[in-house]
Amino acid sequence: MINIYKTNTKTGVTENESIISKGCWINLINPDENEIERVCRETDISDRFIKYSLDYEEKARIDREYDEDTILYIIDTPTIESENYLNTYYTVPMGIIFVRDDYIITVAAKENTILYGLEKKLKDNSYKDLYTYKKSRLLLQLMYDNSAEFLKILTRINKESEIAENILNKSLENKQVLQLLNLQKGLVYLTTSLKSNETVMERTLRGKIVKLYAEDQELLEDSIIENRQAIEMSQIYSNILGTTMEAYASIISNNLNGVMKILTSITIIIAIPTLIASFWGMNVPVPFQYNRWGFVITILISFLLGIIATIWLKKKKLLN
Repeated sequence: MINIYKTNTKTGVTENESIISKGCWINLINPDENEIERVCRETDISDRFIKYSLDYEEKARIDREYDEDTILYIIDTPTIESENYLNTYYTVPMGIIFVRDDYIITVAAKENTILYGLEKKLKDNSYKDLYTYKKSRLLLQLMYDNSAEFLKILTRINKESEIAENILNKSLENKQVLQLLNLQKGLVYLTTSLKSNETVMERTLRGKIVKLYAEDQELLEDSIIENRQAIEMSQIYSNILGTTMEAYASIISNNLNGVMKILTSITIIIAIPTLIASFWGMNVPVPFQYNRWGFVITILISFLLGIIATIWLKKKKLLN
């Protein structure tokens, strides 16, 4: 899918366009080969920049290897997928391409809230001094919105983990344990991506990669602060989840040991009457074999030895 936006320099209104012209923003969401070929032809760039952005394995970085006039920014964006009422959190790359002073192109393999929000607010003119021909401002606004989205996702993960923990406090269910494990794995992905994004933003702030005005630099610094806050939150939540998982693993192991201890003790108690019955069931002379009360006496002996074994196991705290 391809969407083209351009801000009217006179009115300041941003509208959809059908043709690619200088000063426009080209937004590509999971584009097909025809759309890629069209954009590359009309903007005169290599398709490598677009295809790199569509690779799920790409890491956040800045690249201008193939064309000095074209700069490729790749940043990681948070994504949620739900399956069987279980949320999975991970990140996907998003490409932001500066084509000389003419165009800015964004590329994503799937729709994300960052690009959707930017489209909506540009049309509504919600952002101050944000226009499609201000490419640096667009880039920095995307970085800021992306950092803010990470914070929202992390808050959501924290709430889900608290709900799972409350359920686990009442009953240890595999579903809730798996959910905590899934959240912990998601936090690892988010933390790694946040650190990669921080490297890109720091490099943008230090180097003269794109032209930054005073207000742009302030927005970039705010983005870095938001990103660092997200990193700290993800690390804290990850440590808490890790400690929680270890605690529940210990509880589960302790419960299992308690069950095995009780079952072993019961087995010992039950084995005593079986042993007595085995002795008196042998085809050899045994006490009380000619006594009319022999059977009752044998039962009493078994019962007495069982009581003695139970008392002994109780004292050893094996039946608690």
